[in-house]
Amino acid sequence: MTFYKAFIDNEFIESSNGERLQVENPATGEIWAEVPACTPADVDRAIESSQVAQKKWQMLPAFERAKHIYAIAEGVEANRAEFEELLVKEQGKTLAEAAGEVTDTIRYMTYAAEAARRIQGDIFPSDNPNEQLFIYKVPYGVTLGLCAYNYPLALIGRKVGPALVTGNTMILKPHEATPVTASVFCRVVQEAGVPEGVINMVSGTGAEVGAPLVESPVVRLITLTGSIRAGQAIMAASAKNVTALSLELGGKAPFIVLKDADIDKAVEAAVIARYANAGQVCICNETVIVEEAVADEFTDKLLARVAEVKPGDPMVNGGMGPVTTADALSRIEKIVADSIADGAELAMGGGRPQGAAFEGGNWMEPTVLLNATPDTTAVREEIFGPVLPVMRVSDYEEALAITNARPDGLSAYLWTQNPSVYMDAIHRMETGTIFLNSGITGLIQGYHNGHKLSGLGGEDGIYGIEGYLQKRTVYMKY
Repeated sequence: MTFYKAFIDNEFIESSNGERLQVENPATGEIWAEVPACTPADVDRAIESSQVAQKKWQMLPAFERAKHIYAIAEGVEANRAEFEELLVKEQGKTLAEAAGEVTDTIRYMTYAAEAARRIQGDIFPSDNPNEQLFIYKVPYGVTLGLCAYNYPLALIGRKVGPALVTGNTMILKPHEATPVTASVFCRVVQEAGVPEGVINMVSGTGAEVGAPLVESPVVRLITLTGSIRAGQAIMAASAKNVTALSLELGGKAPFIVLKDADIDKAVEAAVIARYANAGQVCICNETVIVEEAVADEFTDKLLARVAEVKPGDPMVNGGMGPVTTADALSRIEKIVADSIADGAELAMGGGRPQGAAFEGGNWMEPTVLLNATPDTTAVREEIFGPVLPVMRVSDYEEALAITNARPDGLSAYLWTQNPSVYMDAIHRMETGTIFLNSGITGLIQGYHNGHKLSGLGGEDGIYGIEGYLQKRTVYMKY
């Protein structure tokens, strides 16, 4: 049993009452680590530390702040093997997926550091003589990074880099299921020589740690990657302080395949976009919507390709790892059962893989449900797991109507060779991201945001960095 501590003022600490949370290996069910169950008193200390540090940090030139971000990124690379193993052990993704996450983390941070010389304001002419109008971009101050369990390290890099380069400090609150990576990241921060208080990290539950952070008047920007329900709760709790929010919330990405699509490429993309990270990606393929004219061909090839996805030890297996938490697995199993009761056909999977290797942990077979309808539970609810419902439609307009009828709108996939159709989708499809004849991806220079209930604000690229700055207007007489 290894104890990984929280991090305040560049020191590793236990909780003020000595209590701890246990961390489970999702592949085996083994309890292998503990972290502090931090208290509101620990939160107060982290907030005060961040507030004091921010005043000095903001006054550093952005280029000097960037040097610290580069140093953190170099430290992550130097400790790559340790991070990869930890990601497999606490989150359950395969070793290859963990390697990709470490790489993405470094890219997020270096991209942010490169933006140090590109933080821009505006100059406008005044209506009055002997006056100049400036609009400056300034940091919010103390920011809070709330990270989901599906990418414990990449989400840190995605938030910390832009926050720091723009002059903010950040308090990290990792998900209670995956806090170990955050603790080791803070060791890298310490070794990189980042000034104390610029990055603090507290581990613990939402009630004991998350709530006082969100409700603090000192925290001026909250960035969350999480569920719609979590985003709604944070909006309500932070409303009294009118705290700025950047919410990247859940979605239900449709994977639309029309009759003129390249079926083989679409099948390959559909499988990767569903079963990557055991389906625990916010922009994963959550429902296939296939045009009737090619539905049989597509479904036959889809089932054949899904059969090749093999669950197994994520440290050595290139197929699919477990679901991260037992609660998530129970919810996914219920969605499958309810969907079958709704009339969907279980075409593949649906249960725990066979064999001694799968007796412990949170395992589920790659699952496919056919004959789904808009009323099927697996179509209505975000699954966030390795289950793929397949629904047939008559044409593009029906697929678009089903997509736009949803209250969320994070992402969507559209496979067609018809320019008129995909240009129409660009204008009419109510989602933050559209993948046109493309599989799942996410580039650091892009922008990751949702429409409707899928959030507000966003991450990545120049617009993501812009989100960590507020505007200050100056009318200067001379």
